[in-house]
Amino acid sequence: MIFPKSLAATVCASLLITGCGGDTPTETDNPSSTPSAPAAPSAVAPVEAPAVELSDAFAALPEPFASADFNRGRRTFKLCQSCHTLNEGGQNLVGPNLYGVFGREIGGVDGYTYSKAVQESDIIWTPEILAEWLESPRNFLPGNKMSFAGVRRAEDRTAVIAYIMAETGYLNE
Repeated sequence: MIFPKSLAATVCASLLITGCGGDTPTETDNPSSTPSAPAAPSAVAPVEAPAVELSDAFAALPEPFASADFNRGRRTFKLCQSCHTLNEGGQNLVGPNLYGVFGREIGGVDGYTYSKAVQESDIIWTPEILAEWLESPRNFLPGNKMSFAGVRRAEDRTAVIAYIMAETGYLNE
């Protein structure tokens, strides 16, 4: 059975009004009056996570990382997440898991196959070294197999490093 559009709209509106209690009289309603159409729903503002909690995630980090923008770091990490995981015991993807990266020797994740350039390097990861690496991995250590072009903006590098620090146990080391 096919209903005309106006009939379908009327049926839908009636169901919505009845389902939302718009057509149900209350004790204070005048029984002799005709029920009126319900008021249009008011716009409800979206609930936002408190900014204080996000900035607190970096509060114990050393500067300049403590002043970094958490949301910027999380957004910038989206460039990294297709190749790297951050959780403890997380799997290696195209790149190694980054949990506990700071203070670890480059090429130090068991079960991940590194390039010869990385295997022959004696770099120890620090936030400052990671900042240099992220600016241009190819220029920082020629011959490594990371195909990522780099994070161009210094403030994005600082924010993503702060995010990695906060998410990978930096403060627990």
